[in-house]
Amino acid sequence: MRFRLLLVSLVIFPILLATTRLHDYFVSVTVVEYSEKEQSLQIISQIFIDDLEELIRTRYDETVTLEGNDEPMMVDDYVQRYLSKKLIVNVNGNEKQFNYIGKEYIDDIAYCYLEIAGISDIKSLDVTNKILFDVIPEQQNIVRFKLKGKNKSFILLPGKDNCVLNFD
Repeated sequence: MRFRLLLVSLVIFPILLATTRLHDYFVSVTVVEYSEKEQSLQIISQIFIDDLEELIRTRYDETVTLEGNDEPMMVDDYVQRYLSKKLIVNVNGNEKQFNYIGKEYIDDIAYCYLEIAGISDIKSLDVTNKILFDVIPEQQNIVRFKLKGKNKSFILLPGKDNCVLNFD
């Protein structure tokens, strides 16, 4: 009997560990800054690597492992396609498409770099951020604006996934 219990424990415990998340909270942080010199919005989305990996495995390719230089080249395409559907930016009432610059991993966070060029004047900025809402029900997304002398943060949740900053 003890042997069976030990055998079951040795088999089940690693499976449970493999399905346990590496962190206890589910949050991304997206920082939107305006560069007057570059006349562009510079956006950095910070997402836990294990959450991003789960997303890619669920939506695109279940065999992908995020490992920096050793990962498939398609990972950047997956990330760019996903972010373009889930992170929507409107400047002065007009939707703007961002350029996906790339990503890097620092510790357990993926930093995704985006840019919207050709922005000379901002009267209003409207951001919808649904990153990971379709994969992790507990997900919260923080959006931080740093522009025109304002620092403002919003916490977005499923169903309340939009924030607006006006400069009038």
